[in-house]
Amino acid sequence: MRILIVEDDETTAQNVKKLLELKGMAVDWIPTAEKARTRVLLYRNEYDIIVLDLTLPGGMDGMTLTRELRGEGISTPIIILTGRSETKSKVELLNSGADDYVVKPFSSEELIARISSVLRRPVTTEPVVYELGELTIDTSAHRLRSGDAEISLTLKEYALFECFLRRPNEVLKREDLYNQVWDFNSLMWSNVLDVHMKNLRKKLAVAGDSARFETIRGVGYRLIA
Repeated sequence: MRILIVEDDETTAQNVKKLLELKGMAVDWIPTAEKARTRVLLYRNEYDIIVLDLTLPGGMDGMTLTRELRGEGISTPIIILTGRSETKSKVELLNSGADDYVVKPFSSEELIARISSVLRRPVTTEPVVYELGELTIDTSAHRLRSGDAEISLTLKEYALFECFLRRPNEVLKREDLYNQVWDFNSLMWSNVLDVHMKNLRKKLAVAGDSARFETIRGVGYRLIA
């Protein structure tokens, strides 16, 4: 899962980024609405959710950015961080196209709960539990089982596996996997992806599952279901 934070205060942004990364999410941070607008329009399907501050520097605030993105057909869920608690302001935020808002100061538990709530409102209905060969995957609990045995995955391993789970038998390019699991500051030429793929293969083999990963040389990987 990949999240974009749009926040001009670096301390706040880094705190939120660290919080979300501890939950296994890939997080990018952009300090201005103008730069965020450019990136989102350039990579329209890059993010699962956008968390943005209402008060941003320059000529575009969070509400204006939300309206512009919706006007451009961007349907990515948006949560706005605001210091305004009055009902009128909340209604305006929702009417601008925001999916939810969080009033500052907020707790980490509240932000995670709001994100989880918004992400439970999919555009298309998706199953919570998948069956893939001998594997059973509970995406709400982040649990992977092979028969009666649970396969223990790290946060990054699970995030990678879920990418393949949603597109079995398709070749996933290396750059697409990096974009989904790591932030855009990660070194895409490092071997971090190969290390995680090796660990995934090893854990599935130990569990005795028939599902396997195929390496497409120079391109990426495919999960053979």
